Amino acid sequence: MQEKKTIDPIHEAAKVPIEGAKLIEKEAAKTVQFVANEPPVKKAREFWHNLGPGLTTGAADDDPSGVATYSQQGAKYGFQLLWLAPLTFPLMAVVQEICARIGLATGRGLAANIKKHFPRPVLYITAILLLMANSFNIGADLGGMAKASQLLAPSLPFWLLIIGFVLLSLIMQIFISYTKYARYLKYLALTLIVYIITAFTIKGFPWLEVLKHAFVPSLSLNKEQFILITGILGTTISPYLFFWETSQEVEERKALGKTTIHQRQEVGRSEIQKMRTDVWTGMFFSNLVMFFIVALCGATLFTHGITNINSAADAAAALKPLAGNYASLLFALGIIATGLLGIPVLAGSASYAVSESLGWREGLNLRLRQALYFYGMIIFAMLIGLFINFVGLDPIKALIYAAVANGLVAPVIMILIMSLSGKRQIMNHWVNGYWTKTIGWLATGFMIITGLITIISLF
Repeated sequence: MQEKKTIDPIHEAAKVPIEGAKLIEKEAAKTVQFVANEPPVKKAREFWHNLGPGLTTGAADDDPSGVATYSQQGAKYGFQLLWLAPLTFPLMAVVQEICARIGLATGRGLAANIKKHFPRPVLYITAILLLMANSFNIGADLGGMAKASQLLAPSLPFWLLIIGFVLLSLIMQIFISYTKYARYLKYLALTLIVYIITAFTIKGFPWLEVLKHAFVPSLSLNKEQFILITGILGTTISPYLFFWETSQEVEERKALGKTTIHQRQEVGRSEIQKMRTDVWTGMFFSNLVMFFIVALCGATLFTHGITNINSAADAAAALKPLAGNYASLLFALGIIATGLLGIPVLAGSASYAVSESLGWREGLNLRLRQALYFYGMIIFAMLIGLFINFVGLDPIKALIYAAVANGLVAPVIMILIMSLSGKRQIMNHWVNGYWTKTIGWLATGFMIITGLITIISLF
């Protein structure tokens, strides 16, 4: 009896291109049909498994600085600026997708690409600006987390809480393997759901009015509002997210055993599609949380005349008499969780930028002794953030200032990103398409205009 021969579609494709293409198409159709027949729970599990850097990057965007800025937006102007959430979603998603594609197409981090294709002064200025903005943001986030913790445990001293959060963050970044660390960040991202849940705990929530302002833009055209809008854009389309997204795509490739630049540059369409799903899911989640924080503070604080909220902790405290202990508790817990997620991303992205600029060995996949300078820069950024809270700088106001600083730094880096991603010799098959290029430059121009208006208004 003749032995039945097993056909390998990929092997046959290599031998006979036309027949191979047909076999691959047939196998792909079978795979699609199999996925379509999978039970919903299994589909959801597979969807969750495919999420990674995009989800954690989007969630890290809603750090205590972001929560404070969105809270101030809702408290000061009610629902007036709610339309910014659906507006910034596509802008943010496109920019982050471009950053991810740069990492996949080049096999390098963002700073390494800037180093390769731009003059050194541009590189060093970019790295210094990012380190300064991130360190300031870390300090603001640490202060916000400590204040929120005191709402839950008033007897704990401010200094002890801040030092504790610094140590916890450093332990997670330095002594936990990248695989476990990435999984921790991914699950921590889910804590942002508390802000959505909180809105549903408010009796008589004005859903119709909220939906109306979500799609009908309005502005007051005053100096204070423009500064706040710059802060909103800065904490939504943030420079540290650009570097983190690019570097994490590279880290994911390294975790799969692709240790050389050439190996990491071998990217298929399915990998790009997987990345795109991950990024757009993460950015949608981030902007959805932003929307609910603004709506929640608009429905409670603004309605009761509480219009001066300078920190996320202030917002949590103000919610207590208006929305009940449950809402206040959820809000405070969310601040702590977002800080634990956001601070490592801030410190890590700064270290990636500086390490790639100076040619140091870098990567969270490496042990401490293998990348001393990389981890040393993480420690340095954390210590600056710690120091900021003990030099008389008000940690409450610092949250808003950090967001505005990001809004001023972001356009500079976005110009470099759009330039890199628009060159075929750098991006190969994954160069920007027409719509990506259009929306990317639109986002850049939007950030430049608001940044210039803010600078002019300060004088």
